[in-house]
Amino acid sequence: MGRKNHANNVSTSDSEFGTNGSERVICPYPKTNPGRNDTMSTLCQITIGNDTSGSSFEHYWSKTNTIPLYLIILLLPLLCFRSASFFARFTFFGTISVVYLIVLVTIKAAHLGFHLEFHWLDPSQFYVPEFRLLFPQLTGVLTLAFFIHNCIITLMKSNKKQENNVRDLSLAYLLVGGTYMYVGVLIFAAFPSPPLSKDCIEPNFLDNFSSSDVLVFVARVCLLFQMITVYPLLGYLVRVQIMGQLFGNHYPSFLHILVLNIAIVGAGVLMAMFYPNIGSIIRFSGAICGLALVFLLPALVHMISLKQQGKLTWLSVVFHSFLILLGVANLLAQFFM
Repeated sequence: MGRKNHANNVSTSDSEFGTNGSERVICPYPKTNPGRNDTMSTLCQITIGNDTSGSSFEHYWSKTNTIPLYLIILLLPLLCFRSASFFARFTFFGTISVVYLIVLVTIKAAHLGFHLEFHWLDPSQFYVPEFRLLFPQLTGVLTLAFFIHNCIITLMKSNKKQENNVRDLSLAYLLVGGTYMYVGVLIFAAFPSPPLSKDCIEPNFLDNFSSSDVLVFVARVCLLFQMITVYPLLGYLVRVQIMGQLFGNHYPSFLHILVLNIAIVGAGVLMAMFYPNIGSIIRFSGAICGLALVFLLPALVHMISLKQQGKLTWLSVVFHSFLILLGVANLLAQFFM
């Protein structure tokens, strides 16, 4: 179907996409899920060759074999910092990466143009269905967004002006939601379908562009920098919750923190090496954690509180039980995607 990209061992279409013919997109991995038809699978085939020109570089700079190990040296010391204000201020620099990604997506979308069609009675080659049976993938991710409240409470307790929490949190959700919507919608709409299927879009959309693309290379560097700024903050939130519950102290000793951080980094490295699928990780973790902290525990606590007050009604029991069933269904659905 196209030419060989030896740097990534993927096939790309020889057709030049976009309004100015300057953009190319690739489909790095095959899509063989049962929900996808044969045409989509064919359009997303991987091409493995025997070319060894880049074998030496790939041996020492592999996305799943070596890079996660290199990150241990970088991330483990950052996790050991004690100050919460340091982590909060450190994440500010990740904003630069977000701004660059927005600019990059805008440029790519302008070059590629939009490839969408919603007329299901007379579908064209750009037809996109309004509803698919794979929608639980989205609900799993959205549940993680609600679960993140667990971390936000811990983070905002350290704010100097607590009266501004509602304003700050509202702005944060608005900006984050707007960013995700902008990037996600533009990439999906601009992805050239055909000849490639939109099922070829990767969880990390940067993988859909050639390794020789300078703008995308800079974006990967910025994304790495952003992750380096966010990761220590997430580690701090885990530390506060676990150590606070076990020892009643957020920083019982350096040894305690070091052991916890080794466990956190080790789990991340193992996932990066043996299951590097961020989309599935997010939706499964969101569905599992969300079942407990979004659907199950809040509903049970509320019903127990109403019962103790003598205000529990059958209507309330049915409604909150339905919410719990939604959480269970959301989790079970992830295993069939």
